[in-house]
Amino acid sequence: MPTITQRENGKWQAKVRCHGVTTSETFSTKSAAESWARRQESEVERGLWRDNSEAERTLLRDALDRYRDEVSVKKRGHDQERSLINILRDAQIARVTLARIRSADIASLVELWRKSGAAPATISRRLALLSHVFETARKSWGMDGLGNPVRLIQLPKLNNARERRVTDDEIEALCQAAAQTACLPAMIRIAVETGMRRGEIVGMHWQDIDLEKRVVRLPMTKNGYARDVPLSSRAVDVLRKQRRNISGQVFQVREDSVTQAFDRACVRAQVEDLRFHDLRHEATSRLAEKLSVHELAKVTGHRDLRMLMRYYHPRAEDLARKLG
Repeated sequence: MPTITQRENGKWQAKVRCHGVTTSETFSTKSAAESWARRQESEVERGLWRDNSEAERTLLRDALDRYRDEVSVKKRGHDQERSLINILRDAQIARVTLARIRSADIASLVELWRKSGAAPATISRRLALLSHVFETARKSWGMDGLGNPVRLIQLPKLNNARERRVTDDEIEALCQAAAQTACLPAMIRIAVETGMRRGEIVGMHWQDIDLEKRVVRLPMTKNGYARDVPLSSRAVDVLRKQRRNISGQVFQVREDSVTQAFDRACVRAQVEDLRFHDLRHEATSRLAEKLSVHELAKVTGHRDLRMLMRYYHPRAEDLARKLG
């Protein structure tokens, strides 16, 4: 039989004991507590009841830590995911147990992010990570009865089609402003010359680079496939100037550190509305003036040509010159 008691703060607590495990929930009204208790009893009778005690004890912050140490660390790009985890850990909701988090709590968090200026794509990435934490807890950590409150949240509408072009003057200003970070100017130039992603540039090793043939081999990319990237003469010059180290890594830096240093350089150079990924966009747009769409896909690694068209933004004056 369930136990319904009123607490000192006026709220009502319902307790149900099954298979030696006591589950409790607190409600604003007695009727709500009784309704919850009846549902729990019904699930027991139908064999649907699941022990939720572990989820009742586990704070979201602790779950995020475990996810970081057991799941995230095995992924490519785990540095970037660690930054997302840190943001979630700092949220007020991280102090709540998994079992107590409701979809309304997630919706409030999304609204807070939106008001703080987070882009829809950024919010979607955070929600995707949070959702996977709940799914992992349910499927892999023995919290069978745990629901996923993120599933009921409507994702923000994305508009990723940016047309931000980068001028040569801006590139030079950024490289000068980035001089305080030893390898950043070189990484900026490599990004503009090759169209490689930030993680691909960070992950480059000397053993995968042939400066004579002007090719860099990327053993593993975002799409899960290896790719050969041709190097322009400028890119080769940049790489020749880099010091080699014992680790074999061309640039000894973390992905998230690149983003932070790049943002600081933008501020110093007074370059507005620019992200490191926009350098890939600029490189692809420049290459589109020289290569066919299929050749371009080989260079950039895009497997969906429709996605590649987002990066193709020829200037009207350039098209006019081609028309003669």
